[in-house]
Amino acid sequence: MNLHEYQTRGLFEKYGVSVPPGILATTAAEAAEATAKLKSDLWVVKAQVHAGGRGKAGGVKLVKSAAEAQAAAAGMLGRNLVTYQTDAKGQPVNSVFVTVGVDIARELYLAVLLDRSAGRLVMMASTEGGVEIEKVAHETPEKIFRETIDPAVGLQPYQARNLAFALKLEGDQVNKAVGFMLNLYKMYMDTDASMVEINPLVVTKAGDVQALDGKVTLDENALFRHPDLAAMEDLSQQDSRESEARKYDLNYVGLDGNIGCMVNGAGLAMATMDIIKHIGAAKGAAPANFLDVGGGADEAKVTAALKIILGDTQVKGILINIFGGIMKCDIIANGIVAAAKAVKLHVPLVVRLEGTNVELGNKILADSGLPIITANSLKDAAEKIVGAIGK
Repeated sequence: MNLHEYQTRGLFEKYGVSVPPGILATTAAEAAEATAKLKSDLWVVKAQVHAGGRGKAGGVKLVKSAAEAQAAAAGMLGRNLVTYQTDAKGQPVNSVFVTVGVDIARELYLAVLLDRSAGRLVMMASTEGGVEIEKVAHETPEKIFRETIDPAVGLQPYQARNLAFALKLEGDQVNKAVGFMLNLYKMYMDTDASMVEINPLVVTKAGDVQALDGKVTLDENALFRHPDLAAMEDLSQQDSRESEARKYDLNYVGLDGNIGCMVNGAGLAMATMDIIKHIGAAKGAAPANFLDVGGGADEAKVTAALKIILGDTQVKGILINIFGGIMKCDIIANGIVAAAKAVKLHVPLVVRLEGTNVELGNKILADSGLPIITANSLKDAAEKIVGAIGK
């Protein structure tokens, strides 16, 4: 789960991670009022969306008066911001965050994330703040510094000092940076985050070390331990179909194809999408979604999944590919039949079952009286659904 910048800053302040003061505004008038409360002669108005690249897309504006702040906010609120990280529709801007301008001496980068190859957390820093870290890694990897964290003892002060020295911090800046990093690591652990990124981390001309921007991604599997953080979720920033899928414990990601997919198991889902793309490429067929119903694909889940798939107007056909292991094929087949009747199926449906009681499952589908096309292999299923939507 992603947090907005203003929510991230609230966590930073709670854990003693230094940030410039700021005020959330949901109207242009509130943005103007914020400048009066934040004593400065320069302010920054930032659109609050779950996407990077806001500055290049016009979602970050420097202003020098209340009138300019009001105008900047008015130009963002109620509109969708399109960045390189969004689709063509962009993300809705429902609020802006007004912060004081900072007298910047240097821009750096700092993050805490999981290194899956090492199986440990890593604190990563770079002197190239304000630049996309992927670009730095590609063009100047020697400018990225890492400290691998032992889970038994956590981030140690000497590791934070190593990073501070690598960033060429001097004098009291080193002590400030060490405290900053240790507090950031504690926040990461306490909130069950999966990533915390600060870009840029700035050194002011007064020698302070501050997070000028922050991005936090929380582990959704741990949110049951953090109801206060779960309450911060902004559903307006998500695909409505993905939000609906989560209510039924379905893993759904919308794509731009025309064949809806329903599969149990992430690996099987990826294989199903790949073969649809491979077989359908010449005929303009492609997967419309990733949808994993999990091992317990009962009637309620299948019905919900079909409704979500059919809610996509691009879908011209559906392929269900289920392996009956934990849930037997005959039970799955009964669920598919009931679900197909419930949603008033109006597009071709191909079903491939494999596993326990597969013969009985296919018989149930054949005897259902519904126009369900059965397949005996994944290749057969893909060929049939591509052919069905091409008619």
